[in-house]
Amino acid sequence: MVPSQPFSPAYAFSGLVIGILVGLTGVGGGSLMTPLLVLLFRFHPATAIGTDLLYAATTKTAGTLVHGLIGTVEWRLVALLAAGSLPGTLGTLWALSRLGPPSASTGHLLSVLLGVALLLTAASLILRGTLMRWAARRGPGPNGQRRTVLTVVLGLYLGVFVTLSSVGAGAIGVTALILLYPALPTARVVGSDIAHAVPLTLVAGIGHWLIGSVDWHLFLSLVTGSIPGVVLGSLVGTRVSERVLRPALATILVVVGVRLLG
Repeated sequence: MVPSQPFSPAYAFSGLVIGILVGLTGVGGGSLMTPLLVLLFRFHPATAIGTDLLYAATTKTAGTLVHGLIGTVEWRLVALLAAGSLPGTLGTLWALSRLGPPSASTGHLLSVLLGVALLLTAASLILRGTLMRWAARRGPGPNGQRRTVLTVVLGLYLGVFVTLSSVGAGAIGVTALILLYPALPTARVVGSDIAHAVPLTLVAGIGHWLIGSVDWHLFLSLVTGSIPGVVLGSLVGTRVSERVLRPALATILVVVGVRLLG
């Protein structure tokens, strides 16, 4: 990997492209940005993951403010997810710190985990419509106490997997929440998922920074390009069919995921 410059047009352009795709599809940037940094720009997976986590925390803070203002955040749901994800994140960060500085062995491990996360994300994109219809037919879902436990367990999974791969808080989290809370409007599910992603990615990103796997020059370049990209993608996304976007994106994620596993 070539050390990043204070500002890189190539990274900013990558942020712009990924931002447009995020705006078009609603899929978290980690599913797209982290593989790009690893496969194209040859960043160590730990650096790509750590930098992307702080990038996600920055962008999703704005999204949380919007959802909070319009009332599409279930704060109790956010608290339940965080009750599982934050301990999971801290435990995972501790385990990563014990592995020492980024190396070839840790790079291979993180690449494999990233590949698995991308394949799971692709599956959630492909099957979300089917799962939503099944959840609607099934009825109210688990009872109160069981649902609470499963929500905390989901948070724990997200804490571990997102800290290791920067992937999963978006597509996988939303799909799982729809199954757990079929009566909750989709807008509130999405808003709650975004709100939960802020403390999760912030804590995970700060942890990666303390471990030494965050590139701040890369971070600034990505944010410079991604913010206008998300705005543009969101505006164009209303005119593009989701039936085309989601299968195409899922196919890309499968190809990239298999490449990382190889």
